[in-house]
Amino acid sequence: MGILDCAVSRHTLPTFLLYLCCIFGPSLGTELSFLTCGSVIKLLNVKHNVRLHSHDVRYGSGSGQQSVTGVMTIEDSNSYWSVRGTLDTLCHRGTPVKCGQDIRLTHVNTGRNLHSHYFASPLSSNQEVSAFGDDGEGDHLDEWTVQCGGSVWKREEAVRFRHKPTDAFLSVTGEQYGRPINGQREVHAMADPSQHSLWKAMEGVFMKPSEIPTGSRDYSHLHTEF
Repeated sequence: MGILDCAVSRHTLPTFLLYLCCIFGPSLGTELSFLTCGSVIKLLNVKHNVRLHSHDVRYGSGSGQQSVTGVMTIEDSNSYWSVRGTLDTLCHRGTPVKCGQDIRLTHVNTGRNLHSHYFASPLSSNQEVSAFGDDGEGDHLDEWTVQCGGSVWKREEAVRFRHKPTDAFLSVTGEQYGRPINGQREVHAMADPSQHSLWKAMEGVFMKPSEIPTGSRDYSHLHTEF
């Protein structure tokens, strides 16, 4: 079983993530230089300095699915996402995420996947991004391709996420919501890559490469991760 790298203050970790760090052995540093399957992370939009966020608040228009926003707050536990494989491609816990690999990002607190479709987003009328599914299981519209410059997704690198079914890029352009989520930024998808679609992995629990042989038990599903 992979060892956890808890590269974040223990005071900002949800209780169950802190429990994992204590049980499996924390490494409080940044020795793991790349992202791995099974990691639980926060994603920062580099241009707008907001973290990818979701909560059990639904859009009042468009799909009516769970909203996805960007928040300035660092400590909010609703900004944690689990890096997982797709319905067709396994993502064994602790294996490096390759550039060009298709993944799902599952919102830890609600179990819904980062999702997009051709509904218009509520503020900018770009492509809506939502959280969808039940206990980590949704559909093919939950799949995102990691776009980065080398062979694997490096932790210090700004990357893009291209929505595989629609070819749009996960983006933030600065539109702000009013009540009940005052000040949170709209997250949407856009047809072209830009400075608004660059994201960087920040706080989280990073799974170190496992010594479990290839072909052994799959840890890509949320309910087997924790």
